[in-house]
Amino acid sequence: MTLASGAPLRVQLCGALRIERGGVRLEHGLPGRQGRLLFAYLVRNRDRPCTREELGEAVWPGAADPHAAGLNPLVSKLRHLLGGAALEGRASLRIVLGDDAYVDTEWAESAVHRAESQVALQNWAAAWGPATGAMLVAQREFLTGEDAGWIDDARRELADILVRALEAYAVAALEMGGTELPAAVRAARRLVGLAPLREIGHQVLMRALQRQGDVGAALAVYGDLRSALRDELGVSPTAETQRVYADLLADT
Repeated sequence: MTLASGAPLRVQLCGALRIERGGVRLEHGLPGRQGRLLFAYLVRNRDRPCTREELGEAVWPGAADPHAAGLNPLVSKLRHLLGGAALEGRASLRIVLGDDAYVDTEWAESAVHRAESQVALQNWAAAWGPATGAMLVAQREFLTGEDAGWIDDARRELADILVRALEAYAVAALEMGGTELPAAVRAARRLVGLAPLREIGHQVLMRALQRQGDVGAALAVYGDLRSALRDELGVSPTAETQRVYADLLADT
């Protein structure tokens, strides 16, 4: 069975590589580890043609002559699996998955943007879903077990998406309040751990702890942030953070 016909294609690049169409798993038809790397690179760059030299370097990073190391057989097998219409070009190659295809990394980027937009509009409940979805994708490792420069780039992009999604989720949960406050605390703590100099995480954590009645813990968060900013950057917290701190002092 090829990818050329049927239901929309679903591709998972985070975690174990997975290709599915109409409930049928297809990734086992890829030609070994190098075939998986070739497919993943083409999918990650599906908005443009990729030269064979570029693809060879992606599959065999650092090899003296990656083009001669076996790219042609991989391309041939990939064409056989995908179908002729799904792989365009000869000197350069571009994968065509269809407008209805789902690629988890692309979906996560789109979802975090939707979440941030809803936060900007103060539509807290509408931000919650896409932020959660983006977190679920971005927290999985891109191509688990593989190692290459382009894979490191993808992982850095996903790490940024995870931080942005956590921020949107934490803010939305805080503003929704009530039973969502514990979720706001958990998300903010995780955000502080991942991005300790990103003040929004500390602000949300301070406000959420305050609303839970734990002003002492909130003040400790401010102290930790102030020390980190002084030691790492030689600066003080922003005016917004200091306003949150002033609210805490007024609550003591």
